Amino acid sequence: MSRAFVKESDAVEELPEKLVSEHRNLVTPEGLAQIEAEVGRLQAELAEAQRSGDRDAIQRASRDFRYWNQRFGSAEVQSPPAGSSVVSFGSLVTLERDDGRIQKYRLVGEDESNPAKGKISYTSPLAQALMEKSVGDVVQAGTGEAEIVKIE
Repeated sequence: MSRAFVKESDAVEELPEKLVSEHRNLVTPEGLAQIEAEVGRLQAELAEAQRSGDRDAIQRASRDFRYWNQRFGSAEVQSPPAGSSVVSFGSLVTLERDDGRIQKYRLVGEDESNPAKGKISYTSPLAQALMEKSVGDVVQAGTGEAEIVKIE
């Protein structure tokens, strides 16, 4: 059929799938709870879109639901670190930057990272530099260096 005979409102643009990381889906217990909540929220959103017949909303909610459902299925919950002698997944690390700034970061899963709130993905360059390091070690942090002053 020619596009000339299709109403603009009938055309639904195909949304691309959300990319799933190639890394293991490590999550904290809080991260798993966030994923579960997102799956539940999207199930409700999809049901509402289906009830209202909103094809764009159905497509958007379906795509997001598929992503988060896959992330839920592949989640590997990591217990909080037992000790605090070396940095590991879940550690809260206090750094002193070479300019004197003190910063704290918790190493978390990719979907729960939020650098503005002090949560960085364990796959990030800074987290990778911190892994298996101890208090007193100096790591590359952006364009400068930072010393690990505390691990919790």
